[in-house]
Amino acid sequence: MRKLLSSPVKMALSEAESASYQNALKHVTEITLNLMAVKVENRPEDYLGWCTELIDVCRNRINMKLIEPEQLPTLKKLEQVLVLGASVSQFKMARIAPWPIFTAFVEQQASLHALEERLALLDYIQLIKCKTLVEMTELERLAFAGKHTSQHCHTQYNFDVEWFASTKGAKVFHTLLAQQPESFDAALSHIPEAGDVTPKQYQQFVSAYKQIFTSYRVEKESGEKAPLAPATRLLAMKRPDQFIALTNAKIEVFCQGLSIAKFNSFDFESYWQDMIGTLRTFAWWHQGEPEDEREAKLWQARAVLVDLFMFADEDFAFGSNFLRIRDKKLNSVESSYKSSRRGRVKLTPEELVDLALAEEGMPEYIQAKRDTILREVKSGKTAEHVIGIMRAIFG
Repeated sequence: MRKLLSSPVKMALSEAESASYQNALKHVTEITLNLMAVKVENRPEDYLGWCTELIDVCRNRINMKLIEPEQLPTLKKLEQVLVLGASVSQFKMARIAPWPIFTAFVEQQASLHALEERLALLDYIQLIKCKTLVEMTELERLAFAGKHTSQHCHTQYNFDVEWFASTKGAKVFHTLLAQQPESFDAALSHIPEAGDVTPKQYQQFVSAYKQIFTSYRVEKESGEKAPLAPATRLLAMKRPDQFIALTNAKIEVFCQGLSIAKFNSFDFESYWQDMIGTLRTFAWWHQGEPEDEREAKLWQARAVLVDLFMFADEDFAFGSNFLRIRDKKLNSVESSYKSSRRGRVKLTPEELVDLALAEEGMPEYIQAKRDTILREVKSGKTAEHVIGIMRAIFG
């Protein structure tokens, strides 16, 4: 472990990675003895691998029985720093990658980031974009804006509408969207359907968007301050080839990853000048439309797909609202099935998982996920249910 902790000193780190490493060391100091008790055999030679290894240590391998209550915040903070560091390291690739490397990385991240679900969302948005926000149903409008509800039936919405950027916490935004969809239509009308968006067109959108909020004086006499994140969601859904979708939590990650100054959640100017301006310097963004159908689909969403350069572990895709809603439906069916099995010998979680994995025709990639399945079973899910979700996600 000592060699692992010091190994980044010998790596060729970027400025952002070096800052990340120094930040991580501040938290390592407080739990050094706990970390030293963990046996490590994998010692990556790159910073991304280093962060990933230590994230696994923090989440799965450190002895929590030896962690004092006052050390828990430090452990959590270290994990957060490492996740940010891993994202920063992956974004370094995005800054220099040509189109073939960009697409290869996106495909490599497909299962971790639920790429097929994301593309299904974008396909759906493409279908409803022929309507104005006024003409859309409430569920369609919420899907466009990024708020998943229990009314989004999993049989129709077989994707999480909050992928890329959730706006469920933007209460004033959703109040205004419900009351004045025509005002948001007017703002979005400044963004062309094709071609590069110009600074003037963006500024026209921003002016119209801000006016919607400053005119809303229900709670504040001076009106509301227009939030950036929901605006980026609207922009990215209309033009996923031109705009990055943000949440307030993602701003720091993207700014560090793209090596630009961090801006606040109301800074429309820096979003355009720094973030979108930097995006437009990348070689893969300038790629002409590919002839290959799959690549063309990625190309049409290339700006919003930078989301996939954020670090994600093997459990990330399970956070899908689509899967959560479907789970409830499946669980209601399983509960009646379980009642018919009462009186049988109770098996341990390990036995249940091994029994499920031993079924004939079980794919190797699912058998390799035994630890993940076991963790989900111990949290209350059935092995069959978890395997079913994996089949749905990974194919």
